Amino acid sequence: MHTNLSPLALALLAAFATHVHADEDVPLHQLGTVTVTGNRPTSLPTQIPTTIEGITKEEIERDINATDAEDALKYLPSLLVRKRYIGDYNHAVLSTRASGTGNSARSMVYADGILLSNYLGNGATFAPRWGMVSPEEIERVDVLYGPFSAAYGGNSVGAVVDYVTRMPTRFEAHAKLTLTHQPFKLYGTNDSYDGKQGSFELGDRQGAWSWWLALSRTDSEGQPLTFPTRSANTPLSSAGTPVTGAVAGLDRTNNPWYLLGTATQYHTVQDQLKAKLAYDFSPTMRATYTFGLWRNDSEGRPSTYLRDAAGQPVYTGTVNVNGHAYTLAPTDFNLSNEDLQHFMHGLTVKTNTKGVFDWEVAASLYDYNKDQLRAATTVAMPAALSGGAGRLVNQGGTGWNTFAAKGVWRPNAEHVAEFGYQREAYKLSSTETPTTEWIDGAASGNPTSRFGGKSEINSLYAQNTWKFAPQWKTVLGARFERWHAHDGVIANATKAASYAERTENYVSPKAALAYQASEDWVLKASLGRAVRMPTVSELYQGGVNAAGQLTNNDPNLKPEKSWTTELSGERKLTNGYLRLTAFGERTADALYSQTNVLVTPMVTNIQNVDLIRTKGLEVSYGANDVLLRGLDVSSSLTWTDSKIIRNDKAPSSIGKWQPRIPEWRATGVASYAVNDQLSMTLAGRYSGKQYSTLDNSDVNGFAYQGSSKYFTADARVRYRFNAQWCMALGIDNLNNYQYWNFHPYPQRTYVAELKFDL
Repeated sequence: MHTNLSPLALALLAAFATHVHADEDVPLHQLGTVTVTGNRPTSLPTQIPTTIEGITKEEIERDINATDAEDALKYLPSLLVRKRYIGDYNHAVLSTRASGTGNSARSMVYADGILLSNYLGNGATFAPRWGMVSPEEIERVDVLYGPFSAAYGGNSVGAVVDYVTRMPTRFEAHAKLTLTHQPFKLYGTNDSYDGKQGSFELGDRQGAWSWWLALSRTDSEGQPLTFPTRSANTPLSSAGTPVTGAVAGLDRTNNPWYLLGTATQYHTVQDQLKAKLAYDFSPTMRATYTFGLWRNDSEGRPSTYLRDAAGQPVYTGTVNVNGHAYTLAPTDFNLSNEDLQHFMHGLTVKTNTKGVFDWEVAASLYDYNKDQLRAATTVAMPAALSGGAGRLVNQGGTGWNTFAAKGVWRPNAEHVAEFGYQREAYKLSSTETPTTEWIDGAASGNPTSRFGGKSEINSLYAQNTWKFAPQWKTVLGARFERWHAHDGVIANATKAASYAERTENYVSPKAALAYQASEDWVLKASLGRAVRMPTVSELYQGGVNAAGQLTNNDPNLKPEKSWTTELSGERKLTNGYLRLTAFGERTADALYSQTNVLVTPMVTNIQNVDLIRTKGLEVSYGANDVLLRGLDVSSSLTWTDSKIIRNDKAPSSIGKWQPRIPEWRATGVASYAVNDQLSMTLAGRYSGKQYSTLDNSDVNGFAYQGSSKYFTADARVRYRFNAQWCMALGIDNLNNYQYWNFHPYPQRTYVAELKFDL
């Protein structure tokens, strides 16, 4: 294990520490581990041996133009959600300190103990199921950094996000209407995209019963996300229909190309139903059932920049751009429709006596009840808008389920032991079939491709918090995981092949040590191993040739194995806190898509990268009544050095930056309460230069498919008319910064909210 912490980092670490007080309903920092107190239900362990940051419902409402649940994470240290537009349902993945936005399986997202992370795959299309939580039901969000708690599996290597949602103590009703407007100008596009969102919540408590019902609808237009392109380095030719409108530019490697139009601009309509029912058997024992329904009807539509001599749009055929001839296929300007209906169930029974023993039993199910993608294949725009042949991708039956049994034993004041059993099971089923009518036709003929498989992890864990001296505390734990992958299959129209089963066992030790130098100073060190298992998609999504042999995949992928360290100093200030954390991570067999140059012919697929090493420093500061009463500030600054140390299959990547990890990141929020009715917030985020490729050849981040630096500012003004009515006006990306993460991020967006509370 190597952390490569500089003497400056160690000196700064010794200079600062903190002891942050909290009320009875939020986690309390004490002796370097977070002790969860209060009676409000939470899925967190009672002792958390790692850095924790959080945000409350009141802070979200005051500071953030929150249209989706992931917006609550917007200004927390070292985090980024790749949200491309309001309602982004398939690419809004989470990035953490040492994990980029291409590594969605290296973080965990929960809501009331129900797993929302999508471990069917790893990458941009396997985003957490944020749509199962609405911003209005969030009570608070806590983020645990690093894999230092034995209560969480190897996917916690980056961070664990825990949403705690509301349960009422009396009758209450809420309604909210949000309108958004985004003028967007890029390449040959100059248009505006609007959205509207409405939500309604009811809840009550009567005796031992409490319930909560929430309904919401989001109708959102996103900006264009993909662009058909052609290289400008082709021989001159007089062939094809002369056209105008193509936009000349440079691709992410600084090679000249033409952008011919837009290919994916989503209009999505999403409905969410959330119901929760709780029964208190006693003041210390509660059962809770949660049901979630999320529906999405989405349209992806293209638009061409090309015009012929008569000024008519051109979508297909052979065209001539400035003396270069190109043939346009019908799928260059692709049309797609998605029809999704997902269900979520969760059941928890737990005690909270704070006595000698407490326990919890929880189970959850996430079901792709209906999941269909339809796309045109042979008919070009604009005729394809009326129908024609296409393809149908069906993922119905895909999903996952979890079970957990946990116990907490407190034999005396010096020891708190936590232990449990957990099971997670995943099933992926994807079939692509031709259809004679892409808009609403049935599947016709044999599937052109099919793949699927299952995996499960059974785990046992235990950790003991021991206060062995008045100022010292340690947390020692371990997690045993048994991973089983089976029923893997892949097929094309004529051949099918299956995969052998795999079973592997791993043990991940955890350790933390804390020293409370005084009431205001805390120093702590944490060490943990995490084993991130390959997902079903990484193992089984590939191809099969005419002989029935598997191609372009590796069912024998090794799991990622990470050792992570953290040294933190925290200090309580008069009206806030200051934290400095030095972190390091050493990951062997990291999973990335790359080209293996050691074999002939070369193979491009998911492969193991031998060794990636990350080190960094993170500063977090927050204070109330700064300079004047009512002015609250919070900020963070992160420096990271994440490099590929060894990669035998692709030597050109050695010494290069890990993809999507910038050297510098920063956030800042300043909120001023003018009075009890009016508050004003100004916030900002910064991220430095980063790369999307392992060899860092994508030197131009400000291009389609590039990954750029950015600085964006957001503003929000909130006014409460009375106890029932309030409104807010906000602007995201106030400075209209144009930035990229493969796709373009939103430009300046105006937000207006009107809310009623009873």
